[in-house]
Amino acid sequence: MQRFLRSPRFLELALPIAAVLIAFAIGGVLLALLGANPFEAYWVLLSGAFGSVSGLASTLTKMTPLLLVALGICISFRGGVINIGGEGQIIVGALAATAFALWLRDWPGWLLLPLTLVIGALAGAVWGGIAGVLKARLNVNEILSTVMLNAIALQLMNFLLRGPMLDPAQIAAGTNIAQSEALPRSVWLTRLAPPTLLHSGVILALTLAVLVYLLLWRTTIGFRIRTVGLNPAAARYAGMPVPFYVAFSLILAGGFAGLAGAVEVTGVSHRMLEGLSGGYGFSGIVAALFGKLHPLGAVPASFLFGGLLVGANKMQLTVQVPSALITVINGLVVMFVVASEVYVRRARRRAGREAAEASLKRESSTPSAEAAVP
Repeated sequence: MQRFLRSPRFLELALPIAAVLIAFAIGGVLLALLGANPFEAYWVLLSGAFGSVSGLASTLTKMTPLLLVALGICISFRGGVINIGGEGQIIVGALAATAFALWLRDWPGWLLLPLTLVIGALAGAVWGGIAGVLKARLNVNEILSTVMLNAIALQLMNFLLRGPMLDPAQIAAGTNIAQSEALPRSVWLTRLAPPTLLHSGVILALTLAVLVYLLLWRTTIGFRIRTVGLNPAAARYAGMPVPFYVAFSLILAGGFAGLAGAVEVTGVSHRMLEGLSGGYGFSGIVAALFGKLHPLGAVPASFLFGGLLVGANKMQLTVQVPSALITVINGLVVMFVVASEVYVRRARRRAGREAAEASLKRESSTPSAEAAVP
């Protein structure tokens, strides 16, 4: 039993759950320090996210952009590059999708909607590709470049929503609220459970999770991405173009984040708004890490963290505690999950050494064929 509890397989399953429980325990202490009842606060959080049809619909709606960003993170991290630019890629994807849909608003919906989503994904891919090319060609640290690209995208959004893309109705009314004109109804994603905000984008995200799994583990391209991420020197020795796959990983990650922005515009807000990214670019990293950087593991992880975002708003209204506490809990989960991954790797190495030692003992204790012959 003790050997099973120390086995890498058990630890790989149990430690992420323990990480969440420890993070919530620390969050409970913080709630108590804020003068709130931790048990009441967590009950409100869980019931608000999972205790009703509207809560579940809201959780699935929040899960959709989280999952799309997490899928891109799985690809980039497997490719050995760290994409912190999800926020900027979401913004650029949403801006491009909005501009395209408004420009060609007279096109039929069956054509305009898929093209709008594709344009959003392409814009995010270009934004991620900038950092990818800088990393591949000039060895620019991708963490710094993606963070700086976030800031550029934010300022670009501020400029466009207060100038060229400002809603003409806001100008006429003199209010000048920073938002675009409403998208044509032909480009709105179908609502799955009206009057909730749940839309068909969740089906797209789940389908893409399966496709990304097939890409990474069932195709030559996916094998090369993972090989470059695991050992660039070995990949280069095998003849793989390492710089290409480094850039390609960030391009794909940016494409998924850009698609998340396009889905938010066409499925939820139906116009470009300030704050549309909603922190999904960073929360998607948490979901991907909690899902063990596996596309299918990112599905329940995104559902969990989508529920936390929904429950946090309910907790803020009911218990009067800041919803930013969920951000703290997310950060704690990341810290403990990463620490648990280090422990699992050590357990794997220890199990490998023990297996090798046991094999040597068996070989030394077994008499050789020559010794057995008189």
